[in-house]
Amino acid sequence: MTDTHVYKILSAENWQKAEAQGYPSTALDREDGYVHLSTRAQVGETLALHYKAAHAVRLLEYELTDLEATGALKWEPSRGGDLFPHLYAQLPVAHAARIWTLELGADQVPALPKDL
Repeated sequence: MTDTHVYKILSAENWQKAEAQGYPSTALDREDGYVHLSTRAQVGETLALHYKAAHAVRLLEYELTDLEATGALKWEPSRGGDLFPHLYAQLPVAHAARIWTLELGADQVPALPKDL
């Protein structure tokens, strides 16, 4: 695997909650029992599928080696059988390497930052 980072996407509402409590906890994460993450190759499709027309979406970048060191990161099949990173622990906002607020593109999908 050549990935060095993984990404957490948060709606504006979930970002406010994450800032207040120090870690993201979306309804889907609580329901599934782990934090849903994406690789760089997966994040665009995730945005298109789940965040179309959503304003002020946040994209948080985490060092893969840091999450692997916790022993709580698992690569599991998801959409189309692709392996996705799932974290079975809390994900501190303060540990994010970078955080972006995404702007909507012409297709109404939050656009990835130019420096990603």
